[in-house]
Amino acid sequence: MRSKTDICGIGAVTAYGWGRESLWEGLASGVPCAQFAEGFGETPDQPGWVAHVPEGGRARDGSLHARALLAAAREAIEDAGARGWTPGRRVGVISGGVREDLRTWDRLTEMGEQLMYRREFIGMMPSTPIATLMAEFGFHGPSMATSAMCATGSAAVLTAKMWLDAGMADDVVVVTTDLSATRPMVRNFVHCGVAVTDVPPLEACRPFQEGTRGFTFSEAAVAVVLTQRKTESYATLRGGAMTHEAHNAMALDPDPTNAVAAVTGALENANAAPSDVRYLNAHGTGTKLCHRTESQILEAVFPRETEIYSIKPLTGHSQSGSALTEIAAICLAAERDLVPAPKPVAEGHAQLMEGPSRPESGLTVKTSIGMGGYVAAVVLETA
Repeated sequence: MRSKTDICGIGAVTAYGWGRESLWEGLASGVPCAQFAEGFGETPDQPGWVAHVPEGGRARDGSLHARALLAAAREAIEDAGARGWTPGRRVGVISGGVREDLRTWDRLTEMGEQLMYRREFIGMMPSTPIATLMAEFGFHGPSMATSAMCATGSAAVLTAKMWLDAGMADDVVVVTTDLSATRPMVRNFVHCGVAVTDVPPLEACRPFQEGTRGFTFSEAAVAVVLTQRKTESYATLRGGAMTHEAHNAMALDPDPTNAVAAVTGALENANAAPSDVRYLNAHGTGTKLCHRTESQILEAVFPRETEIYSIKPLTGHSQSGSALTEIAAICLAAERDLVPAPKPVAEGHAQLMEGPSRPESGLTVKTSIGMGGYVAAVVLETA
């Protein structure tokens, strides 16, 4: 049985800082969060543009990865409580990610035959922060990790909705974490022709505009609480869908059929028509292939009144953390009465938003495209 599924709590740790207010203030400012950091240029002695999560969190939580994950989840749970949510008997947790605690794994490799402290070794396992969270709050619902590359956040919230609809959980906390902006990782994405470090974000990442080159690599841990009980919610998750292109390990399929099917399937699942959609919050990485695919989606599915935007020029691309960051931004935009669309810096698509604006009535579709062929779309209704 399907019921109304609401997002009632948000927590965020991003390169803008610790907490959802830091995320919102950064988005509202229109200033990208990336910094010109030492060691991220073409050679180790050259700087480059990258967006790291700053130090913070509770030391006892362990590594920065674990601290960010737990801080985002705790903030979302606290926020939900302030909005009238009380945990049900079976609260589930879904943790999304791709590379987990990359820096600690790298350190383990560098240690060679030297043994790591047991607490630190166990702490870098992906199960440990979730076990900590479940024990801290006494949650006894289902728990799992999920990964769909850059579509992970959308896949995770759709999985949470399925749990709720199936009666497997009373509430679900979803958290996605990606703190993988190490020099080797960033360099290889630059080498693949998708990440850009040699120019500032607004010069590199221009989704649906002329002169775009790709994305600025970033980090984030973001959490949301989903429930089907009455709260002062941010938004309703009306539905969604996922497809796979089955085309290539990296390149997007020039034939948009399967990407379009994810969006039309999401609308059907949400019992919505294309004309109901006011905004398309795009994956919008700024790569030419992503531009092509999402432009094809816009043309194939939506009327001319539907506007498109991406916040990646501001937040950068946090890989498996990106989709939930953008879902959180949609929710915060509704509450703060401002769509934080970046102001275009070059000639752009006719339906590209011209900058920040007051939200108009209608649904928002969030598209996410993960390397390897993952395509997801979620339909959100905000007040």
